[in-house]
Order: sequence, then structure tokens, then C-alpha cells
Amino acid sequence: MQHEFLLYGANGYTGELIARHAMQYKLLPILAGRRKEQIAPLAAKLGLPYRIFDMNDGGALLAALKEVKAVIHAAGPFEYTAKPMVLACLLTGTHYLDINGSIEVFEMIKQYDASAKKAGVMLLPGAGFDVVPTDCIALQLKNLLPNAVRLQLAFATTGGSLSHGTATTMTEKLGEGGAERKEGKIVKVPLGKKGMWVDFGPKQLFVMSIPWGDVSTAWFTTGIPNIETYTGVAKKTFTLLKLQWLFNWVLRRSSIRKIIKNKINRQPAGPSDEQRTNARSLVWGQVINEDGKTAMVRLSAPEGYTLTTHSALIIVQKILNGNFSPGYQTPASAYGENLVMEIPGVTREVIE
Repeated sequence: MQHEFLLYGANGYTGELIARHAMQYKLLPILAGRRKEQIAPLAAKLGLPYRIFDMNDGGALLAALKEVKAVIHAAGPFEYTAKPMVLACLLTGTHYLDINGSIEVFEMIKQYDASAKKAGVMLLPGAGFDVVPTDCIALQLKNLLPNAVRLQLAFATTGGSLSHGTATTMTEKLGEGGAERKEGKIVKVPLGKKGMWVDFGPKQLFVMSIPWGDVSTAWFTTGIPNIETYTGVAKKTFTLLKLQWLFNWVLRRSSIRKIIKNKINRQPAGPSDEQRTNARSLVWGQVINEDGKTAMVRLSAPEGYTLTTHSALIIVQKILNGNFSPGYQTPASAYGENLVMEIPGVTREVIE
């Protein structure tokens, strides 16, 4: 029982990676999902137990959660699936992790902080690349410059690609614009409102502002009132996005999103093992105080899905060993700035 956890969405790209690597951490996932034709063969291949149920079947969901101390929720889009799983965890006293990166989902789950504390469980969304490395850098920067008033975070991936789940979640956001935190409040801004060049160490890359999860989580972790998040893009993409206001209404149409999702489903499920091995994630962060003093940190890590696999398993292992803080948490608020350094292949440096 101490090594068991429920892995819902085990048939998804990231869910399967977590299932495949769980034994590396001496953990026993109970694979779960809606589709027996996908879950059962994976369970047989890995020699793992499994459960088949739809999250909309409240009785089956509660019964499955009562078997375990923790769940890794890996079945998106989390805008639709996170809330029922969180509510079920509160009823059963089950610790909740997910691999979501949506600002709206973080803000929704945060509302259950008091209920989670009362139930003695931890709610920790963003247990993967969304947002473990950036959250840890945010806390490290806050510790380096405690009176910081502005935080900038950027990430880029070299040689990787998207899974079906991530691409589908992004499709749901098409035409919705961007977001940043200004004087403590989340405000809507155009996607790609700002752009800049960042020295990630191995190379300089152009980045543009996007609504990354840290707009929510880094505020909780650090209390820094002004937060901007960026990702690496081609400069021409940034230029084209200056015209986005002309076609956002088209991108929001369900028919257009359906066409894009069908195209996604015809692509490979995600990057191959070889692609993931050869790819790297690069993360950069900077804080500024009112006097203009700065602190800067950059980090190199495995490809995002690989990092997510390890970080989610590291965190659930801690929980099952009794190392958790009840209530809503971010990765760094629960486990500190050095959590990311427990992931194999991560290097980090403070830039003077």
C-alpha cells in the first residue's frame, strides 16, 4: 500500500511514460482510464494492476481513490477533468497531483486550500514541466533578492515536440490571448505582447510572452507582484502574432478547433524515446527590485516529458513516504527551490 498510487490517464503519452518508469522509484502505479482496450494491454506489458472507469462515474472514481493514498492525474484537458478529481480526492482523503499547466486550473484548485487542509491532503497541480523547473527558479530568485518586485521566466526546448494531449490543450486556448500578473492581479494581454532575446547558456534564443502557469503559481510561491512568462519562438512567428487580433475570432470557433484536433490525432502520439533523449529544456529567470538591482538564474534539464515523468514520480514518492504539506501547494512551496535538482540530468547556475 505504501508504494501504490493511482495513475489516471495512464494510456496518454505522459501517463504511459510515468507508468514505464515507476519501478525506477520503487513505486507501484494502479493504471486507470476510460478505455480498457488501451489500459489493459499496457498493464499486461508492465505487469501492473489496472482499473477501468469514467471520471463521470462518481461511485467508481471514489472507490478507486479509496484504495490509494495519492493520485497522479494525467488525463486532460484539465479545464474539464481537474475539478471532479479534486473534489473526489477531498472526499476520500487522497493526495492530488496533476501535470497541468493552465493558469485557470491552478486558480480553481487554489480555492480548495482550506478544504484540503481540513481533509489533511495536499493538492499539488503542476507536478511536471508545467511548472516544476520554473517554480523552483522563481523561489531561488526570491531568496536571492527578497525585495524583488518583478519576475521574468522563460523556457525553450531544443529538439523536442508536443504530445497529443499538450497540443489538444493548446488548441483549446487558440484565440484566447495571453496573461501576466501586474501589481498582484492576473490581467489579460495579447499573446506575444512582448518579445526579447535571452541567453540560455548554450545559445541565445528569441522568446515571446505567453500565459504560462507561473503567472498563477509563482505568485503563490514568491509573492512577487509582477510576473511575465515567455517561451522560445521564431522571430517571424512573433511578428505574425502582432496581427492576431484580426483572426482570433476565427480561432475561437469550435469547427476550426475540431479541424486542428483531427490533424493532431493523425500525428505521432509524442516524441520518440530517441527524440526525448536528444532534446533539452532550457529555463531562464530574472528578478528586479525597485532600485533596479537584479538576480538571474538559468537551468538546463531533460526534455519536458522526460522531466515531467521524473518530477511527478519524485513528488508522489515523497507523499507516500509521509513528506507532504496539507492544503494547496506548488512544487517549490512544498519542497523548496532544490526539488528540481533531484531530477536526473539537471544543471543550474546563478548568473552574476
